[in-house]
Amino acid sequence: MISHFLKLEWKQFVRSAAFGKSIAVKILMGFFALYFILTFLAIGVGGYFILKKEFPDSDPLELVNSYLLFAILGDLIFRYLMQKLPIMNIKPMLILPIKKSNLVHYVLGKSSFSFFNILGLFFYIPFAIVLIKEGYNTTGVLGWLFTMILIIQSANFLNFLINKNNIALVVIAAILLSLIGLQKFNILDVVSYGGQVFNAIYANPIFSLIGVVVLVVLYQLNYKQLRNQVYLDEAVAAKVEEAKSADLSFTDRLGDVAPFIKNDMRLIWRNKRTKTVFLMSFLFLFYGLIFFTNEMYAKMPAMLMFASLFITGGFALNYGQFIPAWDSAHYKMLMSQSFRYRKFLESKWVLMVSMTTILYVLSFPYLYFGIDVFLMITVGAIFNIGFNSLFLLYAGSFNRKRIDLTKGGFGNTQGTSATQFLIIIPLMLFPMLLFWVFNKFVGYNSGFIIVASIGLISLLFKNYAMSFIENKYIKDKYVMINAFEKEA
Repeated sequence: MISHFLKLEWKQFVRSAAFGKSIAVKILMGFFALYFILTFLAIGVGGYFILKKEFPDSDPLELVNSYLLFAILGDLIFRYLMQKLPIMNIKPMLILPIKKSNLVHYVLGKSSFSFFNILGLFFYIPFAIVLIKEGYNTTGVLGWLFTMILIIQSANFLNFLINKNNIALVVIAAILLSLIGLQKFNILDVVSYGGQVFNAIYANPIFSLIGVVVLVVLYQLNYKQLRNQVYLDEAVAAKVEEAKSADLSFTDRLGDVAPFIKNDMRLIWRNKRTKTVFLMSFLFLFYGLIFFTNEMYAKMPAMLMFASLFITGGFALNYGQFIPAWDSAHYKMLMSQSFRYRKFLESKWVLMVSMTTILYVLSFPYLYFGIDVFLMITVGAIFNIGFNSLFLLYAGSFNRKRIDLTKGGFGNTQGTSATQFLIIIPLMLFPMLLFWVFNKFVGYNSGFIIVASIGLISLLFKNYAMSFIENKYIKDKYVMINAFEKEA
């Protein structure tokens, strides 16, 4: 039966209208996946020796165990935002003599082989092999590895239970941030207590059976939830949801662009993919911790500029590159209305600039790393507000891919084309190159000045740039309508 399901899904994939489109994007996504796999594999193989070299007085396994709690919570947040729920087009099968339990078990079993579950194994398995070769107790290491696999699978099924619950995301994020804060300010030694749990599993592998119980319970909860929904009347029934309207009257002070901004804010919060982009932008605030806490990057200031742009530009970069494809489902209707195209574009600009400003204010804690670091973040924010916001609007005029806002998660390439990858060059590499050149041949402060100047000059010429961009959109108006009318 499972082989039959797999054949049906393969036929559905190769016969779909989307198959064959954006082959370059699919290949590029494959390269990204391969990159992450090789990275995790390299860390898994060399992690033990790197830790042994950097911390000669510590046990590498105990070091890894000490931070596993943070990794697990971070993985849950990432899964919530990026992982697709296990789906299968089962509606046509409900009238066939197929056991509904088989359908449910297949869907859940299929989810166990998702990219998120496989990726972690490229670290844990090589790391475990190295531990055994270095003389660690084989039974203990295998028990530890078995526990890691159980945790990965448990996180997979837990994510499916909480995926549509925003409160769960807030709770998990609050727990993670609280634990980081308790450790950072020496209130509670979270690293030590967390490490003791996993050290105990290595010392007594029998404790790994607790993970089996947790996994079985989560699987059964998922099974019952899906099993109760696998009915024909449930599949064909029209879903009626109560519309909830938030008070967005505060946007009225923005004038003529207020109606468009209200629509954008509703669109962002009511749809999976845009909500993911919005929430992910706050995670980019922590991107700088990877760079500013690593002495290696102190010798590569251009890479610090790269991080600075991402800290405040997470929303603008991820949302702006798909303008106006976010509105593709109702673009034809929008273009039939009586309004200046300029107002539609300015609403997008105001939204990107506002979010960049909010993210900049939230980045104030980076003052902890020094004035130079915060100055670089400030320069990045100015460049994002001045140059990047306008460039993203212009690049949007080349978008020809429709986006289904109800679909979200990792691997969703709807709306993605070569355009999205080409615009990364001026958005990220241009300021990095400018900063590198002026820093190397003129002086460190001159790098700040030139990048900030480009942002300020772009802001000063905003009206001229907007007129140019508006004319480009008007010129391509009917081409875009025709492209968005096609199925994604």
